[in-house]
Amino acid sequence: MNGEALPVGQRGDTPDVPPEDRGRRSGPGREPVVAERTESPLTADSPDTPAGPDSPAGPAFPAGPAFPVQEIPFSHHGSWFGISPVVAPHRQAEDLHLVSHQGGMHAVLRLTPVHPGTGGVARSTWHATPARLTWQGETGQVQLAYESCDTVRLLGRGLGLLIRAAAAELTPFSGTYFYRDPVDGSFHFTSYETGRRYRITLLKGVAAAEGAEALGTAVRSVVLSGADEWEAAVEEIESARRPYLPDGAFAAVAARGEEAFRTFAEAVTAGPADVAPAAELAAYVLWSATVRPAGFVRRPAVLMSKHWMDKVWSWDHCFNALALAPGLPDLAWHQFRLPFDHQDDSGALPDSVTHSEVLYNFVKPPVHGWALRRLRERLPRPPTAQHLTEVYGSLARWTDFWLTARTAPGRRLPHYQHGNDSGWDNATTFRTGRVAVTADLTAFLVLQSAELSELARALGKREEAERWLRAADSLQEALVELLWSGGRFRSGSPYGGGLSASRSLLDLMPIVLGERLPREIGERLAERIASHLTPYGLATEHPDSPHYRADGYWRGPIWAPSTVLIEDGLRRAGHTDLADDISRRFLSLCEKSGFAENFDALTGEGLRDRAYTWTASAYLLLADDRARREAEQTRR
Repeated sequence: MNGEALPVGQRGDTPDVPPEDRGRRSGPGREPVVAERTESPLTADSPDTPAGPDSPAGPAFPAGPAFPVQEIPFSHHGSWFGISPVVAPHRQAEDLHLVSHQGGMHAVLRLTPVHPGTGGVARSTWHATPARLTWQGETGQVQLAYESCDTVRLLGRGLGLLIRAAAAELTPFSGTYFYRDPVDGSFHFTSYETGRRYRITLLKGVAAAEGAEALGTAVRSVVLSGADEWEAAVEEIESARRPYLPDGAFAAVAARGEEAFRTFAEAVTAGPADVAPAAELAAYVLWSATVRPAGFVRRPAVLMSKHWMDKVWSWDHCFNALALAPGLPDLAWHQFRLPFDHQDDSGALPDSVTHSEVLYNFVKPPVHGWALRRLRERLPRPPTAQHLTEVYGSLARWTDFWLTARTAPGRRLPHYQHGNDSGWDNATTFRTGRVAVTADLTAFLVLQSAELSELARALGKREEAERWLRAADSLQEALVELLWSGGRFRSGSPYGGGLSASRSLLDLMPIVLGERLPREIGERLAERIASHLTPYGLATEHPDSPHYRADGYWRGPIWAPSTVLIEDGLRRAGHTDLADDISRRFLSLCEKSGFAENFDALTGEGLRDRAYTWTASAYLLLADDRARREAEQTRR
């Protein structure tokens, strides 16, 4: 179905039901089940019920950063589900869906506004702010707000809501089973894909169900409506709970959500709104993409996105940690440590972690030493000795992995096994060979070894501090000796042979070494980096390259992590004007095009997933750094 009118109860007009089932009036689920509740558990006498013309919903479109739910899911800090029309990679439905990220990305419930009298689909527009989602129709509205991280409240006036299983077919291993619970009269959708139940409890109004206990292909739905207004709650639960009881009136629920977001936003944004006008929306992207510990995720985690990129990859967490550090240090520390919870016996970190899987088929670049140094600078208080001891051991094992398991016998430099290991999956650096010795990898390990030296010194491990410092110096010496040629860094093969060059920005990543670089190398790198700069930021493949593609992933578009790493390296290498320019252009880009996975380098258009947390974090990080520099200049 694609949003066409659905007269509730007229199954013969419903294309989701196969012809052989239409018109049948017997068997489980064939008769509509109607429930009615004339008075909400929150009566007019309840102290939680607000007064005023908008009671109990509150204002129709409350203050806060409005955002297009087509691009940014409506969700809540800690929740594993969101409300979005994005139901699969690069696929948008016409209706909003409840999309869960437990067991993967799964659209479980389809949410369609309907006319309360006829049951036909009602035209509506979507309006979203951090704590409230509204379907606004010609005759009324439906509002949704999170009561908790696993429960949403619904309030309708002059508009009903059809809630149906997104999957029409139920098999022994897939789909959604629907029934009414005889214990409390609630309606349950049980999803094979998520392994969870979605309980709908009517608080006020009428609920008309269809398809209860039906098997095979059928419409499984409940319509919520009321003569004046109606209320309901939807919960994502595991097996069973006590009958639902509301925790306050709808307006109070929404107000708590607004306050929770406001507290988070104030902690992670810096400076007045006119200085960083997209900061509040960036904060929402982070806040709403944070999930509570569950499954393989053992800590509060900021997912890359609550679209299809619903994982923590073992380098994006670093950028999220840096953005959160000044105002939410505990959450920031959890982000940094999360992949280390799954470090294997070789010392390798997983490629990614999410609710129901941990993948080790690739790794990600060792940016963690660079990130830890910056994290320690940004935290409002130093890490404890226990924290330093834990992270020192983990970081040392991660570094040894690269120096042993990923360094060929007799070779002085480590290698990637595939572009995916670098995080720059299809960069042209890897055109001549997927298994490659690249300059960025060694540069990161130089910084990581130097950071380990600092940690060892802080922990009183003098001999280890000296050993790590020698390792850093030795790696940098080999980097310059073996890969710097003809005024540029090149790549090689661990099997031997000559060097090759590309026009990828990745080849210029050794600028991350900053003050450690010889001046002449830093100047040449800065010149080449400047040539990648478009009006919007740093193109990951030079725009003049024959391999440049507007939507070429790492062969052209502007990305947040490359911007942050290079901006930081340039600044520490003394190229502050260029660093300022890169920072300014990226901030303007996000203010123009949002927090996309990446951006067309020549037009600034946002590409692919439009709610990427490391993009939002990069914006907050660069804006905060700029505010700190300006404050320091003012003090002088």
